[in-house]
Amino acid sequence: MSDEADPPESKLTRSKQRWAAEGKFLTGRHARPDEQRLPPGQHLTQDWPVLDLGTTPPISRERWRLDVYGAVAQPLFWDWAQFMAQPQSDFVSDIHCVTTWSRYDNRWQGVSTRDLLEACQPHDQARHVVLHSYDGYTTNLALDDFAAPDALIVHAWSGEPLEPEHGGPVRLVVPHLYFWKSAKWLQAIEFRTDDAPGFWEVRGYHNRGDPWQEQRYSDD
Repeated sequence: MSDEADPPESKLTRSKQRWAAEGKFLTGRHARPDEQRLPPGQHLTQDWPVLDLGTTPPISRERWRLDVYGAVAQPLFWDWAQFMAQPQSDFVSDIHCVTTWSRYDNRWQGVSTRDLLEACQPHDQARHVVLHSYDGYTTNLALDDFAAPDALIVHAWSGEPLEPEHGGPVRLVVPHLYFWKSAKWLQAIEFRTDDAPGFWEVRGYHNRGDPWQEQRYSDD
């Protein structure tokens, strides 16, 4: 038996114990039965359509940085080497776009949002995150959604570096929400005690975006 004492219990350790007990969205599994896998109003595609604000920012791995700040105990400022030095995870999950297409079985590689949470240690008062992209795009998430078991800060898809048109070098992937919540060209993650709706949310899109509830627009 080790003589080392266990680390002190914290809000994060209690949360991680709950996540483990729930066992949802584990790698290679689907949380919903097959007949419920496709959200209402969606159709399957084998392609990966490209949707953005009309520009693809030319961000190389050498120039890319990720800033994590706000209501956290440990702000993070990672370059590419520091990002790749973090624990790496592989998840398989589906994409559901608000424009009604879905794509099954995407294999992602990157840093789990839960590992990022462990590194930055959000304050107890933190309830929301705002994602900032290199093209000026923003979107907001509840902290609970950001901390989903299969949410990932992605740098690779199907074993290859993530293409710029799909958000490379790094994007967020939160599979249980519509894909506009999974910001491309990720530049910063801001932790907040209050909510701050992003680009599409202030233009009439739903503040959360649950595909199975068809939360497409603000009055849904």
